Parts: sequence; C-alpha cells; structure tokens
Amino acid sequence: MIQILSTIFVTIITSLYFFPIDVVTGVNTKMIIAACGLLVFMIKLAQKKIFLEKNYIILSLTALVVSLCGVLSMWYNDTADTTYATYIVSMWVWLGGAYFVVELIKFIHGRNSVWLLCNYLIVVCLFQCVIALATDMNPTVKAFVDSIYPAGTYYAEHERLYGIGAALDVAGSRFSAVLIMIIGIGVTYGKKLGKKWLAFYMLSFFVIAVIGNMISRTATVGVLLSLGYLVFENLKSNENHDTKSKIRIWKWMLPVLIMGIVVTTYFYRHNPMINQNIRFAFEGFFSLVEEGKWEVHSNDMLQNMYVFPDNVKTWIIGDGYFDNPKLTDPYYTGDMRTAFYMGTDVGYLRFIFYFGVLGLVAFMSFFCKTARLCMKRLMEFKHMFILLLLLNFIIWFKVATDIFVVFALFLCLTASKNEEEQLIELSPQKF
Repeated sequence: MIQILSTIFVTIITSLYFFPIDVVTGVNTKMIIAACGLLVFMIKLAQKKIFLEKNYIILSLTALVVSLCGVLSMWYNDTADTTYATYIVSMWVWLGGAYFVVELIKFIHGRNSVWLLCNYLIVVCLFQCVIALATDMNPTVKAFVDSIYPAGTYYAEHERLYGIGAALDVAGSRFSAVLIMIIGIGVTYGKKLGKKWLAFYMLSFFVIAVIGNMISRTATVGVLLSLGYLVFENLKSNENHDTKSKIRIWKWMLPVLIMGIVVTTYFYRHNPMINQNIRFAFEGFFSLVEEGKWEVHSNDMLQNMYVFPDNVKTWIIGDGYFDNPKLTDPYYTGDMRTAFYMGTDVGYLRFIFYFGVLGLVAFMSFFCKTARLCMKRLMEFKHMFILLLLLNFIIWFKVATDIFVVFALFLCLTASKNEEEQLIELSPQKF
C-alpha cells in the first residue's frame, strides 16, 4: 500500500512539473518543485555527494548567450520584454524541477532509469488525456478541474479540450515527446519486455495519439515522427541489429490499433461529444475524404502568420518584442492585428522578431548542445534524442514553445551514475 501511495505521489509531482499550474499570481507548481530540487541539489553539493559537471557549466554558458542576445535586443530597441533575456533562469528552474522529480523516483524505487522515468511520463499523459475527456463530458469533473486550473475556463469558451495544466500546443508538444519515448522504449527493450508491458505501451500510444490530438493537433507531429522512428529501426535491422524487439512491437501494435479503431468508431457514431472531438482532431483527414482536399482551419490561420521582417536591423538583432507589446510597453503604438507581435505565432518568426537571427542561432545551438549531452550519456537512446530535437525544431514552424522540460529530466537522470550501465529486468513488475 505504501509503495502504491508513494508511486501516486510521484506521479502527481511529475504532472505538476510537466504540466505546471498557477498556485498564486506569478508562482506556479514548476517553480515550487524547482525550489525544492535546487535545495536538495545544494545540500548534496555541500555534502560532496554530487559534483557540478563541466558539461552543465558549458550548457549554462550556452543558455547565457541566449539571454545576452535578448538583453542586447532589449537595450538596442529600448524595450522591457524580458521573455528570453532571462532564459538562463528558466533553464535552471526547469533543471531544478527535473532534478527533484528524478530524485523522488530514485528515493521511491531505489534507482532511476530511462525506463522508470518514461513510465511516469506516460502515466501522466494518459491521466491528462482521460481527465480532459472527462472534463468535456461530465460537469462535476469540469467543476473540479476548473477549481484547480482556472485557465481551463478560457479553453472551454473556445471549445478546446484541456487537462490539469495540459492544453493547446504546450500539451501537444509534450504528448509528441512522450509518443517518441514509447517507441524508443519499445525499440530498445522490446526483447525483454513482458507481454503486459508491451500491451500497456501500445495501448498508451493509441490513447495519447487520439485524445492528444483532440487536445492539440500538434500531437500529430509526434505520431508521425514516432512511427517513422519505428519504421527506420526496422529497415536497419539487417545491419547487425536484433530484429526481435521490433517484430514484437508490431505484433502488439497492430491488434491494439485494430481494437482501438473499432472502439473509436463505435463512440464516434454513438456519442456526439466524441464525434465532435474526433472530427476536430483529424479535421484534415475528414476534409480529404469528404471534400477531396486537405483543409485544416488552424493551418489556414498559420499561413497568414508568416510575416517576415522588412529591415536588416530586425533580421540581425530583432525588435525586442516577443509578447504582446501592450503588456510591457504602455507607449507602444504599433500595429496589433492579433495578440502576437507583428501578428505571428510562428516560433521561428517570433524569435527573429525578438532577438534576430543571432538569438535564433544561439537558441538552436543551445538545444543541439542539450540533445548532444543526452546522447553522450545514453547512447542506447541516441535516435530517440535526435527525434526529440527534430520535434522541437519542427514545432517552431507552428508555435513558439520548446521541450527543454523533456530534455531536463534526462539531463538530471544521466548524472545518477547508475543509468543503462546496469541491465534492468523488464519482466512485468510494479514501477
């Protein structure tokens, strides 16, 4: 019983880190968890139980360059938008929270590993998907969720599904990352996994892929990348790679896929709310079948958001605005066609408008360094981290959000020294 309650507690903490919610104005659960993590880190550092490695210092310097680009743009353009001028602080807040989550997992289970971490993230995403669907279908659940997550009322007004802190593209990007992890675990450990675990992973993949798209169609990117990842691993199986892991995944994925399609089709036909949500999630496919052309409302809006700078200065150093200028500059008199500066929510363009190509290159370099550090420590999951890096850069074509929250967990995990050097028995067992 204690083990079960402890596991539930860690799952809740992981969710509050992965999908933060506001506690009071200006303070969210991520910050509180980060404060706990940094406190634990400083205590262990003082006790010389851990050491600050050179790689993390270099990563911090890379984040500092991103911040300096933001500061330079603010100074040159005389603005007060500190969104990415403080990115070095944001990086350490995410790392502090990630460290606390990883240490909790280690405390409860006696070890930490990629497998354990991914299991918690999968369960968190499953919970968010289920609670989002329940919120949409049950007024009592909705009232409970809204009492915890007041921002949900905004999404409800716009007829969007939401969980507890999980909504829009932020949720979609993190669901995508977890979908990639599911395939990564299956590819790496497929030969060792028991049948119950394979069934769990394949069912989780289907649920997150479907309901995740109902919450945010950005999850489609994760579906495509993860399936492409699985196909790639199968194609290279003839090059001295064990094929048993990949074959077992397909054996379980196909039945779950067929069963999932049958169940989804039934509810699509007999439940109006499910019908509406599925049509939203796969709007492009319905449009292609019913009208003969691929048409998605959000994509049409996105096309109008590709607005490029019209001067060299903005291209190089930006205009110093990322958020709505009217929120930070009471004297701003420029054009505000939408809530976004220059009317664009496209990630790459918002970064360029904020701190120019110089800042964008620095920011991309930061993520490349982050992914490289993860790959260096966890070579078995090299392709998974490459896919996560690619996911981050693809999402920027649509929206300005990043998945450092995901990388931060693995960065803290690798410092534990008992990573994949040990063979983990993955037969059915409790987390």
